[in-house]
Amino acid sequence: MSSSSTPSAHPARLAIFAAFGSVYLCWGATYTAMSIGVRLLPAPILAGTRMLAGAAIMLSLCGLSGKTLWHGRRTMGWLGVLGAMMLFAGNVGLVWSEKYLPSGLAALIVAVIPLYVAAIESLLPAGERLRARGIIGLGLGLLALAALLWRSFHAAVDAHSHLGAMQLLAAAVILLGALSWAFGSVMFRRLRLPVHPLVAAGWEMLAAGLCNLLLATALWQWPDTQWNLTSVGAVSYLVLFGSLLGFSCYIWLIHHVPVAKVATYAYVNPVVAVILGALVLGEHLQPTEYAGMVAVLCAVALVTSSHMKSGRTAAEIEVGPVEREA
Repeated sequence: MSSSSTPSAHPARLAIFAAFGSVYLCWGATYTAMSIGVRLLPAPILAGTRMLAGAAIMLSLCGLSGKTLWHGRRTMGWLGVLGAMMLFAGNVGLVWSEKYLPSGLAALIVAVIPLYVAAIESLLPAGERLRARGIIGLGLGLLALAALLWRSFHAAVDAHSHLGAMQLLAAAVILLGALSWAFGSVMFRRLRLPVHPLVAAGWEMLAAGLCNLLLATALWQWPDTQWNLTSVGAVSYLVLFGSLLGFSCYIWLIHHVPVAKVATYAYVNPVVAVILGALVLGEHLQPTEYAGMVAVLCAVALVTSSHMKSGRTAAEIEVGPVEREA
């Protein structure tokens, strides 16, 4: 079902506000939870535990509600590939990076994903081409990244600053992971797999969880785990509020609210992450990073609201994989 269609039963305004609040707050707070969790658990174990627990719950709920879980080998294979690209490669580096970067800054760097998606679509054969506003947004996004990374780059050139070099590496890892997520999103849209979005999310989380735990085993990070109330709480938040409640509300909004409004999560989540990082973790961004925050949010807003040559908005492209029900 297209997100732009008019549903037969209009949801109550309170339900829409509650769903938006859940997406904004639940997803924005995941950066804080990851920053807390990665101090006690290696990144692949934190991400893998979250993904496996979320997959078990999501697939169980989908099965109990009568949704088809198992599909053909081609479909299941692609779900595994997409899970590895989006939820493994696109996430484990982000978790690891928060050992060195403030959670709010990490969230702002991740905000480039809609810019990546629009750029990839513009470059692909028969892809969606951006109009002038979107091109301006992409250029502004590059300037925003320069402002966000200026402090880390300046510190990295100091031969005595190991932390600055690690921060710059962490930012590069986030950007590579975001690129993997963006490619996976574009692939998902073009493949048009006949799978309900929640079922697809369950299988993708399972694939990502297995990849993470294989990585943790290959690096033998199990002795470095510290399971206590704090680490269990961080994982529980990521599973229950990040993977389940936040994603379920997002899917519900896609089918009841215009896509352009749902896409606002891309520039609200980073602001929530910055605020929570300051309140909960005592993080403080530098003036150049605040300038970068404003610039990256403006860039995302320009790109997601820009009309493509086909007449669709880039927001519709960015959330394309979940615009229909199987």
